[in-house]
Amino acid sequence: MTQPPVEPTQPEGFTVTDKRRIDPQTGEVRADSQSAPAGAETADPLAAAVSADVAAAEGALAELTADLQRVHAEYANYRKRVDRDREQMRDLVTAANLAEFLPLLDDIGRAREHGELEGAFRSVGEGLEATISKLGLSTFGAVGEEFDPVKHEAMTHTADDSGAASTTTVITAVYQPGYVFGERIVRPARVAVADQPE
Repeated sequence: MTQPPVEPTQPEGFTVTDKRRIDPQTGEVRADSQSAPAGAETADPLAAAVSADVAAAEGALAELTADLQRVHAEYANYRKRVDRDREQMRDLVTAANLAEFLPLLDDIGRAREHGELEGAFRSVGEGLEATISKLGLSTFGAVGEEFDPVKHEAMTHTADDSGAASTTTVITAVYQPGYVFGERIVRPARVAVADQPE
C-alpha cells in the first residue's frame, strides 16, 4: 500500500510572513494591511531607529540653518555699519582738511572786497574757490538772513527800541562767512545782528 504524501508542517510558534511590498504573483504594490497579517507586529525596530535618526538629523539641520541665517544677518548688519562708519569717517577727514583752507579763503575774500584780486592772483583765488566748492564746502551767512544761533555766531546785537510786539533777529553785517560741508558746520558765520519788527 501506498502511503499518502505527508504535508510539511511548520513547527509551533514559528510563522513566516511575506513582507515584500510587491506581490510576486500579481506584480502590484501591496497595501500595508496586506503585507502584515493580523496580530503581527507592525513596528519594525530598524525602521523606528532610522526614523528617529532622520528626525534628529532634521532637527539638527533646522538648528544649524537658523544659526546660519542669524550669522548671515549679523554679518550683513556689520557690513552696513562698517560702510556707514567708513563714510562718516571720510566726511570727518574731508571736513577737517577743508577747514585748513578757510584762512586762505578768508584772505581771498578780503582781497576781493578791497579790489586787490587781479591778474594771476585772481585766477588762482577763483580756482581754489571752485575746487573747494567742488569738494562740497559751501558758504553761508548773508546780510538780511534770519539769525540762527546754531549756524551763526553773533558778535554784536542791536535791540529793537520801537516797542513792537514781535520782532525777528536778522543779520545786518557779516564779519566772517560760515562754511558747511554736507550737514556738518565747519565754521559758524560771525555776524552782527539786529532786532526788526516783523
